[in-house]
Parts: sequence; structure tokens; C-alpha cells
Amino acid sequence: MKKPELLSPAGNYEALQGAINAGADAVYLGGELYGARAYADNFTQDEILSGLHMAHLFGRKIYLTVNTLVKEKELDGLYDFLLPFYEAGLDGVIVQDLGVLRYIRNRFPALPIHASTQMTLTGRYGAQLMKDEGVSRIVPARELSLKEIRKIKQETDLEIEAFIHGAMCYCYSGQCLFSSILGGRSGNRGRCAQPCRLPYKTGDGEECYPLSMRDMRTIDILPELIDAGIDSFKIEGRMKKPAYAAGVTAIYRKYIDLYVKDRDNYRVDKKDLEVLNALYIRSETSNGYYMRRNGKEMISLSSPAYCATDEKLLSDIENRYLNGKMTIPAKAEIFLTAGEEAVLNLTAFLPEVEKAAPALQVFTAKEEAAAESAPESLRKTITVTIKGDVVQQAVKQPLTNDKIREQIQKSGNSFVRIETVDVKSDGPVFLPVKSLNGLRRRCVDALETAVIRENGFKKKNCCDSLPEKSRTYTDRIPASRLHLPQLHVSVQTSDQIEAALEASVSRIYLDYGLPAEPAFWAKISELTQSPTQKLAKAHPRPEIYASTSYIVRNDNLRYLEILAESFAEGRIDGVLVRNLESYGFLSGRVPAGKLVIDAGLYVWNREALLFWQDRAGEFYLPIEGTRQEWKELLRAVPEQTMKASAVVYGLLPMMVTAGCLKKTSGKCDKRPEMLTLTDRYKKQFPVYTDCRSCYNVIYNSVPLSLHGMFSAKASVDAFFRGNYRLDFTVESKEETYKIIKYFQELPGQYREPVYREYTTGHYKRGVE
Repeated sequence: MKKPELLSPAGNYEALQGAINAGADAVYLGGELYGARAYADNFTQDEILSGLHMAHLFGRKIYLTVNTLVKEKELDGLYDFLLPFYEAGLDGVIVQDLGVLRYIRNRFPALPIHASTQMTLTGRYGAQLMKDEGVSRIVPARELSLKEIRKIKQETDLEIEAFIHGAMCYCYSGQCLFSSILGGRSGNRGRCAQPCRLPYKTGDGEECYPLSMRDMRTIDILPELIDAGIDSFKIEGRMKKPAYAAGVTAIYRKYIDLYVKDRDNYRVDKKDLEVLNALYIRSETSNGYYMRRNGKEMISLSSPAYCATDEKLLSDIENRYLNGKMTIPAKAEIFLTAGEEAVLNLTAFLPEVEKAAPALQVFTAKEEAAAESAPESLRKTITVTIKGDVVQQAVKQPLTNDKIREQIQKSGNSFVRIETVDVKSDGPVFLPVKSLNGLRRRCVDALETAVIRENGFKKKNCCDSLPEKSRTYTDRIPASRLHLPQLHVSVQTSDQIEAALEASVSRIYLDYGLPAEPAFWAKISELTQSPTQKLAKAHPRPEIYASTSYIVRNDNLRYLEILAESFAEGRIDGVLVRNLESYGFLSGRVPAGKLVIDAGLYVWNREALLFWQDRAGEFYLPIEGTRQEWKELLRAVPEQTMKASAVVYGLLPMMVTAGCLKKTSGKCDKRPEMLTLTDRYKKQFPVYTDCRSCYNVIYNSVPLSLHGMFSAKASVDAFFRGNYRLDFTVESKEETYKIIKYFQELPGQYREPVYREYTTGHYKRGVE
């Protein structure tokens, strides 16, 4: 049976040391830039380099989080940020941004890339796409069942990393704009304000916490997770205290080892459950989505607060894992012969095979002594020899053996603990203390290097040249984008389709479920042939595109099959792609030029543009981008040929969630409908319960409206000549028609909107 990697979080150096001391096989952490936990302490460059050295010395790995979306102006700094870690042997980098993936793959080809859960990978098609792009490991969406994860593993043979403990997001990771839209703190930039932990009312119900997920605790189902072939078990918690990382790691270490060693006698001690429940965990827990799709039992309806933490327990954990220093026992032999160079041999004793053996987890003298008295057959040795300065014949004050031992046994900041020193000399000799200290330091350094090499780690050389430090952007707009802007609309109902046809828009995006309805195409034919639509010669039929669902899993793949069939039969002209699973499925079935990349696939920088360059004919600018950031992006790659598009009106989807408000309230009737979520300020957020694919979409309370883009003032230095899209959700036929006509008339006659409330989103304010 393969033992899974135990992967622990570290928000600072103390947590890193504690996690390693407690038995983590690997630790993930963030630097001062590009990490999705902007409010953690995070690590300086020197701390990461020191952490890499420590981890490799004890046979552990370090993965660096570069899992935010990266703006165009930030991209060139990534090379200098990563280079020292790459050269020091960084074991992997966790990424969300497809542009960052491409950038790292091209500039640091030997660096393993892990696809973050922020990529929202939900099936084998998206996973295979990542594998084809050089990704060695994926962290699938936390909402997947164990069956779905096992299927991805079997069909792609990618390494799978899955969460086993800690806080849970209500939204599919990477699909949340709630914090960003309401407060300007973007979860995609590591600054989530956690609006899901606030109280809301659903319908006419009492105020509660319907979006607050219970924390995950999987210690009870660990055997099933191990048997599923998951490669890495991930503990959430970079924002939590070091004692949390160490304590949780120690317990999961114990039970992973227990099951692998004796699967028939796997039992979880009640005392260990009590420890887990006392370590910064919410009052209620669940085992996540592994065994269920959703439900009330996964939500902390009454309170999202953490349980009280036992201070004595914290003190015990700190004394055991945080206050001690893990060391490698060694013995020394020093040869001092007058007239010859001093020679120092250091021999280290390492545990055989088991890099996370109990001997490396404990720090009491009694336990260390017991561990280090293990039989020779269970310990391997590594010896290094270093020569020093020439030894002198003693004239006045010869070196005593005690003095020699004292100097050689000093450990300084090293992880080598020299227990015995065998001094061999040919009589009274002398060597300056400075020389002895220098000899010891060089020998210890050599021994640590040898141990790291023995553990299978090595430093890397990078021969790539540095990218340009800055870019000069011109006002030249790519010829491919110099076309008459077209107004497109996205619709969810037949009434909205009818309004769009009456208004003669150039393209209609259909909700993914509409083409699957048997009577839908007959209705479309009726509408397009109706004389009231005036779609004869003067008004040619608009392009009909279909949108994929926001989330694609095994049980709704059939909708992608229907879209592919509809394209093959000529019923639709293209597809709006909203996730990597959809792209992976449709690639090869629909020509690249007929695929449109939606804003939720996050094209934030030139490398992301180039990632999609030959894969699609059109892309949408990021919802969280400002006008200036859009401009920088569009001018960064003038040779890029895709058309650029922008959403300029509509209720923005702030959350796409596997959780269901109807299921949570005990009223699941499997009928799609619009519900209402009301916050403490009486703002009402429409929530669509998409029962065809079993997810909810929580929309903003007011629509986005970028009508200001069409004002005379904004047009003076117009940089954008792409397509515009209006997204309709709750609007009636009359409202839809009125809004379409308003935007059609704006370029020639600018005026204020026909609706009273709206937001301009991030077009001016942006995100940090």
C-alpha cells in the first residue's frame, strides 16, 4: 500500500518548524508576493531558503504558493522572485493563473507545477489539459466526491492532492467574487473578507448562517481516502497559529502510519478526536463532500465561531513540537599531527527509509535516547572528511582534549548534534581556536549537504536569461481587434430570447440548459420566422452561441455532449466556455475560432492571453480589472489575434456553490428557481438554484453597468474596440428589450441608464 504524503500549512517559520517536527512529509507556504493568503505572516526570501535547507535535511519537501491571479504589470517580477528558490531546489509551486503556469513552465522547466484548487478542476478533461501543459499534480475542487477523485486519478494518472482537514469555502474555489464585489478584497488575490461567515435570511426565514461551511475533519474516513489512491493529504490553515499546524499534523501522521502498518486494526482514539476538536476548529465538523453532494449537516447554521482552545493543550504542543529543535546525531574524529593539516571526520546517523519516524517527532531526553539507540540495521551513516589549517607543535599552551571537544561539539545554528569527539594527536599540539571553529563549520556544512543529497534533493542551475524588466506599451491596437464593436446578449429564458431577437442583436448566448429542452429549437424556429421579429432580409439571423454550465461534473457532462451535437448539426454557431472541464471536452469537437473564453477563466496578463491564443477566437476581459489594467493587457501582446470582449451589464455571479439553500432549509424539490438571500443591511441577492447541475449561483443585488465606457469623455482615448455583452438573469421581456435598446443607442446618444441602481464594479477602483 502506498503511503500518501502528509502536507501541512505554514504561515510563518515557527509553523514550518513545528509541522516538520510533528511529522509532515511536505509543507506549503507563501512568500511575500503572489500568495493567496495576503494576511498570513508569510515568509521572507531568507526564511524560505532556510526552510528549504531544513526540510531537505530531514527528507521533507517545500511547496511554494504562487496561487493568486497576477496582473500584467506584476508578471515580470515573478522571475526574480522565484529564481533563488528554484536554484535552492524548491520542490514545487502551486498556481492558479494559467499565465503564471505558462510563464513558469517556460522559464523554470525543471520546477514541478501543481494546479491549485483555485483552478476549479472537476473532472478528467480539465485534469488532462493540465497534464498536457506540464502540470504534475492537481488539487481538485473540494466539492468532488471520493468516487469522482478516484476516476480522475485512474484516467489521467496525475498526482492528486486533496484536503483532509480545516476550514471550507462555501463557493467553488476560484469562482468567488463576493468579497471582491462588495468590499474590494479579492479572494483571487488572497484578501477574502469571508462574507460567507456573516448572517443572512433566506426567504422569510430566521436570520442564520446559511453560507458558513462546517470545518472538515476526515480522521474517521482516512482509510477510504488512502485506499482511493490520493497521493497527498492536505491540511488547511496557513492563517492559523503554529500550534494548530503542529498538533493537527501529529495526529494525522499517527493515523496514516497506523493504517498503512495495520489496516485491520484502525481505530481512532477518542482523546485524539478531542485534541482535533480543540485546535482552532468550528463548533461543528463534517467530512466534507467526499461522501455527500451537499446538505444541512455541512453548514454551521447557528454560528461560525471557533470552539474554545485548550491553553494547556497548546502549551503541550508548543513544548513538544515548537520549542525544541530537530537535530541529526553525529560523531566526530579529529586528527591533529604537528606539521600536517588538521583532519575532521563527521559521521551522521540517519533512520533507514522512514523519514517521518517517531524518532524525529519527539524532543524529551528519554524519547530521543530511546530512538537513537535503535539497532544499527535500522540506521544508515554518512561520513564526510574536511581538512583544515596546518597543526603546530605546542610551545607554551598545548590544546587539551577537553578544549578540542568543546570547540568541535558547538552546534551554532546547524542541525547537526555532535555527541562524541574522538581526538587523535601525536603529542602536544596547537591550533588557533578560530581554525578549529572554521574546520568544524565547514565540516558540518559538508555533512548537511551530503545528507540532503542522500535524501534525494539537489540544487538546480538556471541558464535562462532574465525577461524584460519593463515593457514599453504603444498605442497601437492589434489589427485583429479593429472591427466594428458588436453587442451580444446572454439569456436564460425564452422571453429574453424573444426580446433579443426583436432588438436585432448580433449574437445571443443561450443558457446551457436551453438547447437540451425538446421544444426549444421549435420555439427558436417559430420566433425567427415570425413577421413580428422583422428578421427577414433587413435583419439577418443573429449568431446563436451556447454557454456551458458554470460547473461541469460527471453527472452533467451530457449537457456538453448536447452542445457539441448542436454545433455539429449547425444549430449553434459557437460556445462560451466557463471552465477548464468544458474546454477540455469541447476542444477538438468545436473549432478553436468558435470558442469564447468567459471572464471566469481569468485572462489577467499577457501569458494567459498567449495560453489561449490558439485555443479560442475570443476572450473576455477580467471582471476585477480596471480600465487601465485592461489597456495594459491589450497592448502587452499586439500580435495576439483573439478578439477581446467585455461584460458591460448584468447581475454578476458572486458565488457558484455546491451548497444549496433549498437543501439546507430542508425544502429540496429539484425545481430550478430564483430565491432571495438578504443580508444584515437589507440588501437582497438573487440566488438561482440550478437543479439540472445541482449548484447555486448567488448574484449581486444590483447589476454591473459600464455605460460610462460609451460617454464622449471616455471615448477620447478609446483603447477598446471589442465586443460588449449584456447578461440577463431576472429581467422580464420588456426590461430586457429596453436595456438592449439603451445600450444600442449609447454610442450615438449618451444618456443615463434606464434603471435606477447599478454598480461600476472594479472598472475604476480595481482590486489590490
